[in-house]
Amino acid sequence: MEVQLLEATDDPEELICSAARNDYMEDFVGDKSFEEVMTTVEGETIEEKKETLIGHLLKQGHFGPFEHPQITFAVKGISRSCMAQITRHRHASFDVRSMRYVSFDDVDPEDVAEGELVVTPPSATDPDWIGRNQEGGAVDDETVEKREAVFRESVKRSVEEYQELLDLGMPPEDARFVLPIGTEVNMVFSVNARMLMHIADLRAAADSQWEIRDMTERVLDLAKEWCPITFEYYEENMKNRKNRIAP
Repeated sequence: MEVQLLEATDDPEELICSAARNDYMEDFVGDKSFEEVMTTVEGETIEEKKETLIGHLLKQGHFGPFEHPQITFAVKGISRSCMAQITRHRHASFDVRSMRYVSFDDVDPEDVAEGELVVTPPSATDPDWIGRNQEGGAVDDETVEKREAVFRESVKRSVEEYQELLDLGMPPEDARFVLPIGTEVNMVFSVNARMLMHIADLRAAADSQWEIRDMTERVLDLAKEWCPITFEYYEENMKNRKNRIAP
């Protein structure tokens, strides 16, 4: 998996603060400099004032101003299972690599058995891996070897049969039905800061599936660089409090 930041609102926290101050100012915020807008906020420097205001907004549940800054990510190599989970979220926009127009006719099924094209879940290779709703616990080495063999043979066979269907003239949009839900896709998605925190509430939680939790943590790392006061406060004070920022 790879996650990259493609595009984001410049000065997101200045925008958050300006929007929030607009709600309580008699003057028009558009006629004021940012320093003037923040005059009455506690703090010696403009950064301290932003920390004060953003912390207050998040603590009091005034989440509307966080809907203005937008960020766009490119995600490489997630499974269609993970994609199905993340695209359930409202107020986010997605583009996903099409399996109707992009075919995998040149992929070697032997390479698929070794990990190309299909995401391999940790439980296929790690005898100590415990997943949610799993019946039983850790297994012995012999059992996990059998798991891995069955998994790798299955995904290899799926790609072989997919390619055979293509050779028989079936269109990619129909031949893809035999491919596993673990087939890798690439995705671009855009989201505002509030919605990203809501996604993190659900998808970075301990009971989330390993893959989407990994993706969300990577997204949050980039978000902390983009919007540091907001996401550091979220990380320290709000993370894992499920549905707190639900839209």
